[in-house]
Amino acid sequence: MNAARILQWMPGVEQARRYKRSFLSRDIVAGLVLTGLLAPAGMAYAAAAGLPPANGLYASIIPLFIYAVFGPSRIMVLGPDSALTPLIAAAVLPTVVQHPADAVATAGMLAILAGIVCVVAGFARFGFLAELLSAPVRYGYLHGIAITIIVSQAARLCGFSVPGESLFGQLKAFVRGLQDGKFNGWALFIGLLCLAVILVLRRVAQRLPGTLLAVILGIAISLLLSLEAKGVPVVGDLPAGLPIPKWPHLDWRHIRDLVGAALGVAFVAFADTSVLSRTMSIRRREPVDTNHELVALGLANIGAGLFQGIPISSSSSRTPVAEAAGARTQFTGVVAGVVMIFVAVATPSVFRHMPQATLAAIVMAAAFSLIDVPTMAKLYRVRRSEFALAIAATLAVAILGPVSGAVAAVALSVLNFLRLAWKPYTAELVRVDGLKGYHDRSRHPEGHRVPGLLLYRFDAPLFFANARFFADDLMHRIGDRADDDPVRCVIITAEPITDVDATAAEMLRDLLTGLQLRHIELRFAELKGAVHERVDSYEIFAGYMPDHTARTTGEAVKAYIRAHEVHWVDWEDRTH
Repeated sequence: MNAARILQWMPGVEQARRYKRSFLSRDIVAGLVLTGLLAPAGMAYAAAAGLPPANGLYASIIPLFIYAVFGPSRIMVLGPDSALTPLIAAAVLPTVVQHPADAVATAGMLAILAGIVCVVAGFARFGFLAELLSAPVRYGYLHGIAITIIVSQAARLCGFSVPGESLFGQLKAFVRGLQDGKFNGWALFIGLLCLAVILVLRRVAQRLPGTLLAVILGIAISLLLSLEAKGVPVVGDLPAGLPIPKWPHLDWRHIRDLVGAALGVAFVAFADTSVLSRTMSIRRREPVDTNHELVALGLANIGAGLFQGIPISSSSSRTPVAEAAGARTQFTGVVAGVVMIFVAVATPSVFRHMPQATLAAIVMAAAFSLIDVPTMAKLYRVRRSEFALAIAATLAVAILGPVSGAVAAVALSVLNFLRLAWKPYTAELVRVDGLKGYHDRSRHPEGHRVPGLLLYRFDAPLFFANARFFADDLMHRIGDRADDDPVRCVIITAEPITDVDATAAEMLRDLLTGLQLRHIELRFAELKGAVHERVDSYEIFAGYMPDHTARTTGEAVKAYIRAHEVHWVDWEDRTH
C-alpha cells in the first residue's frame, strides 16, 4: 500500500494541512463545551456497566484522538454510548461475579475484539451490513435497551446496584434489594433532582449543558449535606494520570467467550454510527464512505481497549452539541481530549464527591432519549406490521438480554425482508381510458382488459422464497378468467424483477410446460438486460426466449394482438 493510499485512510492529516485559522476559535469553544458532556457521560456509562468510572473517562479520551486522524466525518464525536452499556454489562457481569480483578481487562478486550471486527469488516467492504437492522427493528431494539437501562439504573438511583443481564432479572434483583433494606432516600433525592435538571433543560433550554449542570449540582449538594456520611455512594478519587497502553491480560478461553458479545457490540456500534454519519453527511453535504467509517470506528475501539477503556460508538447526543457549539473540524475532539487528560492528570479528585446517583441520572436521561413515542405511534397508524416488528424487537431485548437481543433484532429484520419478498405485491394491469400506459386493475376497476390477454406484474426479484407463490398466484388469476374471458397469452411486465435464481428458473420451466399444455403463451415485457441474460443462461425457453420478449409493455400488447388477430380498439385510436 503506497503512501497516497495510506493517506486516504487518514483524512485528519489532510484536514490539518488545509486547516483555516478562522476555524480555531470555534473548534476550541466547541471542544470546551463538549468536555462538560463527555467526561461525566463516559464515567456514567462505565459505572452503569459495572466498571470503575475512570475506565469510562479513558474511553472518552483516546478515541477522540484516533478518530481525529482516521475518521471521515468532520465533526463526529465518539465515546461510550448508552446503547452499548447493557451489552458491555452482560459481557462483564460474569467476570465481576467470579473474578472482579479481571472486569476491567474484560471490558478492554471486548473493545479490542469489537474493533478488530469493525476493521476487518471495513476493509472487506461489509459496510452494507449495517442496513440489516431495519428502522422499525432498530427502534424496537433501542427501546428494549432503554427500558433495560432505566430498570438497572433505578436501583443505583436508590443507592445500590443490581446484577442481571435481562430486564426481568434486573427487576427481580431490584425488588430483592428493596426488601433487604438497601434503599437510601438521600440517594433517590439527589438522583431525581439531577434527572429533573437534565430532562427539563433538554426541553426548555437545549443550549444549556444540562449534564454538566447536573454534575455540578450533585457535587455541591453532596458537599453541603455531607451525603457520603448519610450512606450515599460517591465516585471518589479517580486514578491519577492515564494508564499505559497494554494488551488486556486474559486467558484464551475467556477471550473466546467474548467473541459473540464483541460481534453484537460491533454491529450495534456501527449501525448507530452509520445512521448518524449519513445524517451528518446529508446535513453538511460532505460525502462519507461507510466502509471507511467502519475502519475508523474499529481503530478507535482498539485504542480504547488498549488504554483500559470500554467499547465506544458515535454519540447522537454529543455530536449535535459539538455542531451547535460551532465545531468545524475534528480539532474539536482533540481539544476536548486534551482538557480531559488535564483533568485525569492534574485534578483527579474533581469528581470525588459526585454521588453515584448523579451518574445514574445521566444514564437514565440518555435512556429516555432513546425512546421515540411519536415514531412508534406513526408506525402504528401507518403500518401495523412494522409496529409489531418493533414491539417484537423490544421484547427480544427484554426477554433474551441485550447480546442475544441484538442477534434476534438482526434476525427479525432479515425475516421481515424474506416475508415481504416471499409474498410481494402482484397486479393485473389494464388499459384505462384517458391514462397513458397500463395500470393496476385493483385501483382502476373501470379499466379494460385486452381480450384473451393477462398482463401480470410481480413486484420483487424471483428467488427461492417466492418462486412457488409467483406460480400459484399467476395460475389463480388465469383460473379466475376461465369462464368469461379465457386467457390465451400471459405477458409478465418484468421491470420490477431484478433477478431470477436457479429455483425460480426451475419454477419458470415447470410453469411454461403447464401453460403449453393449456395452450397459453408466456411472454415478457421490459425484462432488464442482465436478467434476460440470466434467464437465457438457464435455458428455460429452449432458445426461443428473444421472440417472446418486448422492450415495452405497449409493444408486447401490439405483438400479441397481431399474432392472434384480436379485435381491440385502444382508447387512443378512438380519439384520433
